Amino acid sequence: MTVRQRRLLMMLVLAGTLGVSAIAASSASAIIKVLPNGQTVSYMPLQTQQARKALARLRPFDVTLNNMDYNGGPIMPSNTDYMLMWSPGGLGAYPQGFTYGIARYFSDLQHDSGGNQNVDSVDPQYNDVTGAVAKYDVHFGGVLVDTDPYPPTQCPVGGTGPTGVVTNCLTDPQIQTEIANFVTSHHLPADLSHEYYLLTPPHVESCFTANPNDNPAYGGCSAGEPPTIAAYCAYHQNTATPTMVLYAEMPFDATNPDCQDGHNPNNLISDGEINGGLAHEHNESVTDPLPNDAWTNGAGPSQGQEVGDECEFGQMGTPLGTAPDGSPYNQVINGHEYWYQEMWSNYTHSCVQRVTLPRPLPIARATATAGPGTNMTFDASRSFVPGGAFEYSWQMNAVLNAPTVQTATPTFSYAFPAPGAYSTGVTVFRADGLSSGTGGIVFTGQNGFQPAFTVSRDRGDWGWGGDRTVHFSALTTVSGQPVINYMWEFGDGTTGNGPDPTHTYRHPGFYRVTAVLFSGVGSAYPGEGAGPVYAQWIQVGGRDRDR
Repeated sequence: MTVRQRRLLMMLVLAGTLGVSAIAASSASAIIKVLPNGQTVSYMPLQTQQARKALARLRPFDVTLNNMDYNGGPIMPSNTDYMLMWSPGGLGAYPQGFTYGIARYFSDLQHDSGGNQNVDSVDPQYNDVTGAVAKYDVHFGGVLVDTDPYPPTQCPVGGTGPTGVVTNCLTDPQIQTEIANFVTSHHLPADLSHEYYLLTPPHVESCFTANPNDNPAYGGCSAGEPPTIAAYCAYHQNTATPTMVLYAEMPFDATNPDCQDGHNPNNLISDGEINGGLAHEHNESVTDPLPNDAWTNGAGPSQGQEVGDECEFGQMGTPLGTAPDGSPYNQVINGHEYWYQEMWSNYTHSCVQRVTLPRPLPIARATATAGPGTNMTFDASRSFVPGGAFEYSWQMNAVLNAPTVQTATPTFSYAFPAPGAYSTGVTVFRADGLSSGTGGIVFTGQNGFQPAFTVSRDRGDWGWGGDRTVHFSALTTVSGQPVINYMWEFGDGTTGNGPDPTHTYRHPGFYRVTAVLFSGVGSAYPGEGAGPVYAQWIQVGGRDRDR
């Protein structure tokens, strides 16, 4: 059993608001339990996951291509990464060199942004329905120190795990509350371009729930807990708080043999944290910030896995050299040596250390036509695919755990289970795997893709001299589920939340307003619901026009 196999002691997926990027399960073989709050938990033993991984390696294609499929949600067009160090004792609770080394990693990524020297060069092949591309455009927001006391423990402390005695255990709801409160109270950005990496000191672990009767207990916990409940090394997702925040939970695992392999080419303890999950979550956040709502493997034995999951079992690529301490390194970023896993590239349909993408990239285009009842027909024949399209992958986000459907033809018909609004996605693949995604929200019985929100103004705001106050009203149900929370970008650098925000613009002009409506992780698995993204140009002082 490899180090990376040991790190996933039990495979766990929480549907609903929880999107665990480092782990995934197959509904065909998972054990499923419905919690008292209605949340569904499914899990499988490691041996089942190993069998799935072995099967995946035998198939160069998942049904056809073993690639990421587009599910209709947002990517991060750029990413500003903050280190949020939550320790009542301040930075002194972290080992020497830990904070410095991770800060240098983010700074190094920023320095080499736009290039093809490292793993982040994989991300720009992934786009979303608004036309945004997951560019290699990293910015380091800095180190933030949160000295708030930890809330009362609701999950196991004491005991002896791989890294010793656990002094504090935080549940995911406690983590979400703290991150959202910190971001709002310090007036920090909460949008699709900013993410907060919560880094706790040694002996502070986490679990998904406070319920010891869950199966597994507490919904599964971080790898520093005893093996009977340890399930993950790290994860990323979005909060379900009124202010939606993108975050990654990074329990201290720099010395945990279940999460990293002990190679520290910089001779810094931070190397273990980067290798143990931080680099993994960073790239998955860019390509799928609301897990399983943008780019994820939608079918086959790897269903539900993201770009890091596909490559996490010891797939490090070819070492570029050996550091003075004898550790191999496979990345050189801003002149510094690093060692961490490869990421999945649709282009080449393989795990890669870096990639140079061809130009031009494909552009997916689709139309939607209403049929009788709840039937809809989709057509992607007008897509631009240099060399010709090889395959089309469709996701309707209408049924729990529904796999994507691959077709060799550009048309697809689907009968939705009930009338309503649904988020849809289609991926167009070239023969070498290079891809592009598109889609949108459809209303059964109506032709075309539909807006996610409407716009209105105060009566006196139609002229250039008005107060420029704009009212927005978004859908409250998407893909058969109520929208849990909203993320708004008003196009002038400000953000909002809730279904019906009002915003006053300081100046007249054209503004591109973007909204994310989160009703659950995409049904491409795990979960049901969707997190569609929608963008519309508005003219303050004149009429709107869609774009």
